[in-house]
Amino acid sequence: MTERKSFEVTVLGSGPGGYVAAIKAAQLGKKTALIEKKDLGGVCLNVGCIPTKTLLAGSHVLKQVKRAKEFGIHIGNLSFDFAAMKLRKDRVVGTLKTGLAHLLKQNGVEIFSGEGKFTSPNELKVLGKDNFLLSFEKCIIATGSEPLDIQAFPCDHKKILNSTSILELTELPKSIVIIGGGYIGCEFASLYAELGVAVTIVEALPSILSLLGATIAKTMTKAFQELKIEVLTNTSVEGIKNTETGVTVSLQGGKTLQADLALVAVGRKVNSENLGLDKALVKLGEKGEIEVDEYMQTSSEGIFAIGDVTGKVLLAHVASHQGLVAAVNACGGKAQMHYEAVPAVVFTSPEVAMVGLTEEEAKKQGYPINIGLFPFQALGKSIASAETKGFTQILSDSKTGQILGVIVIGYEASSLIAEMALAIQNELTIDSVIDTIHAHPTIAEAWLESALIAKGTPLHFPQKKKTP
Repeated sequence: MTERKSFEVTVLGSGPGGYVAAIKAAQLGKKTALIEKKDLGGVCLNVGCIPTKTLLAGSHVLKQVKRAKEFGIHIGNLSFDFAAMKLRKDRVVGTLKTGLAHLLKQNGVEIFSGEGKFTSPNELKVLGKDNFLLSFEKCIIATGSEPLDIQAFPCDHKKILNSTSILELTELPKSIVIIGGGYIGCEFASLYAELGVAVTIVEALPSILSLLGATIAKTMTKAFQELKIEVLTNTSVEGIKNTETGVTVSLQGGKTLQADLALVAVGRKVNSENLGLDKALVKLGEKGEIEVDEYMQTSSEGIFAIGDVTGKVLLAHVASHQGLVAAVNACGGKAQMHYEAVPAVVFTSPEVAMVGLTEEEAKKQGYPINIGLFPFQALGKSIASAETKGFTQILSDSKTGQILGVIVIGYEASSLIAEMALAIQNELTIDSVIDTIHAHPTIAEAWLESALIAKGTPLHFPQKKKTP
């Protein structure tokens, strides 16, 4: 006889959205189950955000050591061990995974290892290490996404890699072709270029990082060229073949590229298949995404969906926030999801971050805009730290002063964006930034300077001469 279990809230998937939802539901007093078929933490912790940023942290240290002479520091022969960098990445993931398991148990969440499949709108069959039938009052689907595989050049995970299999490399290639100039492709391009690998990015669209707007695309193309990364845009890949020495990448028009390895980073596919969603009465969109409203509610009452599987914004921090919203609603509350202030970060060299509207989007929506741009080369802390590449930019409504969107490219961009995400979420103005005392000397002072430039009253930057 099949064992039966019953929970008030069940979460399917333990990524950054799923585990947050489970913890929140448990904190709200609900008997909560979390089902995971692979590893706790999902893609982000195991084969996404954390491992890639751990490797990027290593390349950043290497970059700094190479510049030691600028700071009056002399070192001997410099070398690095990529296999050891990979082992450190594995240790970091392992440590965080152990901590996550403890955190879930401490909050009273019961964890089950297996694959969950709906048998009805209020029941799941769990198969795997744990096998049983699970009935629930509310369910939150957080099954995420996986790398998109292209039929024309399927990954063999030996020489033709995706964003998951490339993380298992223990030896550096001498050259790599990266198909796809989005944030995943660009982060790996930056990582390998810093480690001395010859990198080529092939992008079918007119620019890399196109979703982040023209300013970021142009700036990062130039920055990549300085890193000796070859950037081929408006270029389609027709096929990839293994050779004795590596791979041959065939481009539209007959041109070919030779390299040791190829990385396919052309997007992700939502994981909505084989879940029994038809039996749960959950509707899907055209691309297989689970359709949800602003409360993260699906078409089936009592079943919510969060994260990549909804096809909304495929970012870990968005999934986490959606998880909080879904958990509150599953527990009888009333929370709503908003997407006006979603920060996006690309951990390249230099770092890129933005939140709110791009200049193109603001103009399209009819806003009269004002731009305040402040270069890091004019900032005291940037000069002291020898981190003068990049800038902060504030885009505001020229009539009301409301901050509409911001960009930061350069040192500490990933941390700097938080202040402006708070500003946009709360509909603050550039005067709000000017009236806020920023500690000196810090990189965050660049926001104050950008706001002052937008007002036409710069303190640490030459004032534009007024046209007579």
